[in-house]
Amino acid sequence: MRKIIIPAIVLAALTMMSFVSSRFHIDVFKVDTKQSALQWYAEKLTGKHNGTIMLSGGELKNNHGSLTGSLTFDMTSISNKDMDEGEWKGKLETHLKSADFFDVAKFPVSKFDITSMTPVKSSNTPGATHTVKGMLTIKDKTNEISFDAEIKMMPKSISCKGSAVVDRTKFDIKYRSKSFFPDIGDKMIYDEFTLKFDVVAFL
Repeated sequence: MRKIIIPAIVLAALTMMSFVSSRFHIDVFKVDTKQSALQWYAEKLTGKHNGTIMLSGGELKNNHGSLTGSLTFDMTSISNKDMDEGEWKGKLETHLKSADFFDVAKFPVSKFDITSMTPVKSSNTPGATHTVKGMLTIKDKTNEISFDAEIKMMPKSISCKGSAVVDRTKFDIKYRSKSFFPDIGDKMIYDEFTLKFDVVAFL
C-alpha cells in the first residue's frame, strides 16, 4: 500500500507545481525600437508643428490576457517633421530641447508605465480594441493618461496603435501657455498636444 501511496503523492505534487507554474507564467515581449515610433502634434494660435521622438526601450507583458508594460523615450531625439532641413527647423528642435520645453540636458529620458489594457466594446476611435491606461513621466513629473488603441496579439508579437491627448502644463511645460500667461496674445501655444503611439514588440 505504501508503495502505491508515495507515487500518488509525487504525481499530485508535480501536477500542482505544473498548475502553479502555468498560472503565474508571464510572456514578455521586447519592444522593437526600430519598428516602433512616437509622433507628436502640437498647435499654437498661429500654426502647428509635428515630429517624432525615438523609443529607447521597453516591454509589453501578457499575463494570460492581462496586458501591462513600460516604454522609455529618448528625449534628446526630438525632431520636427513638418519643415524642410534648414535654419528654422534647427531652431525649433533646439528650442524644444531647451528648458522652455523638455529640458533634455536635465531630463534625457521620459517613460510610460502601462498599468492596464482593457478590451472595449465600442469606441469613438476607429479600429480601437482596448483602452490603455498608465502613468506618463516627463521632466520627472508623473500623471495618469488613458486612450483607446488598436491592440493586435499574435503568438510571437504584440502591436499597439493609439493617440493620447496630453496637457503639457501638468509636466511643468508652461512656455507661452495662456493658463499661466493670460496676456500672451497671439503668441499663445495651446496646452494640449497629441502623442501618437505605434509600438511593436516581439517575444
